[in-house]
Amino acid sequence: MILALESSCDETALAIFDPGSGIAHEWVHSQIELHSEHGGVVPDIATREHLKHFGPLLERARDSAEWGRVTQVAVTRGPGLAACLAMGAAAAKAVAAYLRIPVVGVNHLRAHAWSPFIGVHAKSGRGFEERLSALLPHLGLIVSGGNTLLFSISAERAIQGISSTRDDAAGEALDKGAKLLGLGYPGGPAIERLARAGRPDAFDFPRGVGKRDDLDFSFSGLKTSLRYRVQAMSESAVRAALPDLCASYEAAVIGALAHNAGAALARGGFRSVGLSGGVANNGGLRSAIGAVARQGGAEFLAADPPHTGDNAGMVAFAAWTDAADAAGHSGSALRVDPGAYL
Repeated sequence: MILALESSCDETALAIFDPGSGIAHEWVHSQIELHSEHGGVVPDIATREHLKHFGPLLERARDSAEWGRVTQVAVTRGPGLAACLAMGAAAAKAVAAYLRIPVVGVNHLRAHAWSPFIGVHAKSGRGFEERLSALLPHLGLIVSGGNTLLFSISAERAIQGISSTRDDAAGEALDKGAKLLGLGYPGGPAIERLARAGRPDAFDFPRGVGKRDDLDFSFSGLKTSLRYRVQAMSESAVRAALPDLCASYEAAVIGALAHNAGAALARGGFRSVGLSGGVANNGGLRSAIGAVARQGGAEFLAADPPHTGDNAGMVAFAAWTDAADAAGHSGSALRVDPGAYL
């Protein structure tokens, strides 16, 4: 079994994964309420909270029936907030030394890339290898607060980046848009709630799609467009138009993501399309990418809600996947901006 630790940003998380049956346990301490007071993640506070909560979570893991069967420790090694990652690495090394078992580092984006397959593994059990083979090659889309990228997983299970954002991530665009509208943090869910009562065609916002044939994303212009729109309106007019503003803004983000995913899928050869990352919880985005997959004749795989944001379950699963492919099919790490935060 694999014990995994995750602390890349503002979630302190542990999980125990059983290759035979799936995720046996997951424990998460969320810091959302603390950071919402500041309108975003404060690194010093996040680091302090990890230091405070790793101990109690590890005690709960130690008390589980599976603790004595753990043979490996896995921990997120990046990308993420440096001090937060250090907390997880220190805890993982301490546990590994105590249990006298190996510890491995897992790329956070690689874990997101494999997260849609956690549910596939849980349903197929020992038939997972055969089921996985039927789903590859795979086209994946990771959408989070710090990253927006398209990638592929080949039949040999090699991961290759296709495109990413040139500036802001989709999740950041949603959070910053919510801040401009006075909706607080985290902004994505607030925008989604209000958007349900609005018209997506009420305002014409630009789609964050690159002009070149490289399928890059760009969302900085979208945020600027919203800021100018709000500045041109009175406060009362903004309040009255909030549902329409949210629906139109969200539609612009989803439209860009679906457009590029569809363009990548049209290049052919993919048997499945995956959606992961924190923004994958957005219902409109799930529907849009699901429609793209169906139109392209591919199976749609979305990460389950507990495995969309920062979580240890996906870290354990990715560690097991890499170990299972140790014969040379583990693929290359996804290329990311070393300064990108998740």
